[in-house]
Amino acid sequence: MAVAPATRVQPANVWNLARSPDIALAICVVGVLVVLIIPIPKVLMDLLLTLNISLSVVVLLSSMYLQRAVDFSIFPSLLLILTLFRLSLNVASTRLILAQADAGSVIRAFGTFVTYGNIFVGIVIFIILVVIQFVVITRGATRISEVAARFTLDAMPGKQMGVDSDLNAGLITEEQARQRRRDIEREADFYGAMDGATKFVRGDAIAGLIITIVNISVGLVIGVLMNGMSLADAARIYTQLTIGDGLVSQIPALMISTAAGLVVTRTVSEETSLGADVTVQFSRYPRALGVSAGLLGLFGIVPGMPFGPFIMVGLVLGFIAYMSAQVQREKEIKAKQEEELSKKAKEKPESPTERAEALLTIDPIKVELGFALIKLADRSQGGDLLSRVQKIREQMAVQMGFVVPVVRIVDNLLLKPTQYCIKIREATVGSYELLPDHYLAMNPGIVDETIQGIETTEPAFGLPALWIPASQKEQAENAGYTVVEPSAVLATHLSEILSTHAGELLTREEVQRLLKRLKQTSPTVVDEMIPNILSYGEVQKVLQNLLRERVSIRNLEVICEVLCDYGPRTKDTDVLTEYVRHALARTICSPLVDENNILRIVTLSPALEQEILEAVKKSDGGEYIPVSPQRSQQICENTAKAIQRLVLEGYEPIVVCTANVRRFLHRIIERKLPKVRVLSYNEIDASVKVEIEGQVEA
Repeated sequence: MAVAPATRVQPANVWNLARSPDIALAICVVGVLVVLIIPIPKVLMDLLLTLNISLSVVVLLSSMYLQRAVDFSIFPSLLLILTLFRLSLNVASTRLILAQADAGSVIRAFGTFVTYGNIFVGIVIFIILVVIQFVVITRGATRISEVAARFTLDAMPGKQMGVDSDLNAGLITEEQARQRRRDIEREADFYGAMDGATKFVRGDAIAGLIITIVNISVGLVIGVLMNGMSLADAARIYTQLTIGDGLVSQIPALMISTAAGLVVTRTVSEETSLGADVTVQFSRYPRALGVSAGLLGLFGIVPGMPFGPFIMVGLVLGFIAYMSAQVQREKEIKAKQEEELSKKAKEKPESPTERAEALLTIDPIKVELGFALIKLADRSQGGDLLSRVQKIREQMAVQMGFVVPVVRIVDNLLLKPTQYCIKIREATVGSYELLPDHYLAMNPGIVDETIQGIETTEPAFGLPALWIPASQKEQAENAGYTVVEPSAVLATHLSEILSTHAGELLTREEVQRLLKRLKQTSPTVVDEMIPNILSYGEVQKVLQNLLRERVSIRNLEVICEVLCDYGPRTKDTDVLTEYVRHALARTICSPLVDENNILRIVTLSPALEQEILEAVKKSDGGEYIPVSPQRSQQICENTAKAIQRLVLEGYEPIVVCTANVRRFLHRIIERKLPKVRVLSYNEIDASVKVEIEGQVEA
């Protein structure tokens, strides 16, 4: 009979397995389950028991080198796998003990050498180990895990609010804020998992005790009744093997329990490991070490007390105390020197140039508050302005497609106490006076009941409103008025200003960041466009044109695709903007249609379109339209009449014309009618139903 040649494992296969840790872990877990079912030889049993002890030592030492508990995030899953591995070895060793009265050299060594060959000593040591693990370490680790999980979950909202506050204050970036939120979530998940994982350690201790009792009792029965041993021989052999098996299982279990306790009790460390923390924090108080050394010396000279041990340990502690005191003294001297240098640096007069350069710094967005409005931004006094500003920035990122710069909120004693001022690059773009203890009530147009209040005008949209005291809030709400608090008034005003001036806030740096983020998912279009077709400045101009007319640039990939297509033909950013708007037809129409997908518009008369086209002039800087102020005013008045019906019915005022006229019409009416949206027919999505409500006449 021909024998097939033995196959040899290729190194490449082993290397492939090492590069696939998920497959290797699955094989290990399946192997653990196989050990539960299939008998294994004693040689393999010795290897697996040695591996169990080694893994336990590695886990214990790894837990001592942690800086944070979440750095060992796999510990709950690892604890379950090691517990299953240890229990499978218990089952396999029990099978060998009861079937062959021999479980390998490792168990035999633990049953004889560790216990001095005395089964009673072994029983006592085993019981002590079980008590230590079950009563002391496991119970303590379980309790700490429960408390840590509860307090971590309770602290999550406060930590997340702290991250939001730092982000609003400009102390951290968006990326750092996201990373901190992920760390908070990881910490909560870890302690929640540890709360359940410690229950496995407790169950493992109980299982080890039960297995030991079963092995001894059943071993006596098998040895006497089935193997014909005497009662003394059966008790000696099976008890010795069972105690050895219990010790070889409980010692690794004790190390894993200790590791679990170290992990859940680990706080955030300034050092690299637990050993470094212990060394630093114990040596921080040399007087305590010195007093302890003196007490040990006194105990050593007391008659009847052993002189040698007390004196030796006292001398060691005294030496450590002396060295710690020297280190502390050097640190104090160094700290004093650094403090003196810092004072000298602060006392150094600032040069006129440095003072002048400090004045050159300009905040992109600033909100200045009068003295009486400071409490709106103070969380300790119940102010929610900071959280509202953060929500506005998030809303702008979703709606407009870029991150608005950090809004700086400061006080200004030159303002009226109840006045605030909104500035963009140090230029005032809006201001208003709030009544901090009142509410702003606005009539949505359907309320007939009148209420008493201080008449005013809502700052964001110019609507008539009333300031009412807090006692009238419920009455106004029941009557149908829209009632908002002062911080909401300021936040709405700020949101509207940011939307109106979004184009001014988009800098080249922000464009570069947007394209860098896009390059991570669509590198081809960015590499093709920059710098071969367009520069960052030209792309910025196109994006600013879109934002100026409140068109979102969030779909940046489509915008860049269009610029790559038409950029080689023309460098006129106004023309490129029109091409981009055509591609964004669905994005432009989506917020303008009603619930029935109907877009209500007014059109431009052919005569007026022809007039605008004939007035267009060309120059080196591009195309422009020289319309006289009188004619521009007349066109604005005609447009206002045409859109009046749309405004009265509560619809968005929209004027539609041909593509080559659209941008020129917008330039004519944007100063007088900034809320009017000017679209071209190419920007209306094919799925949208259009209803014409009027026409702008010439």
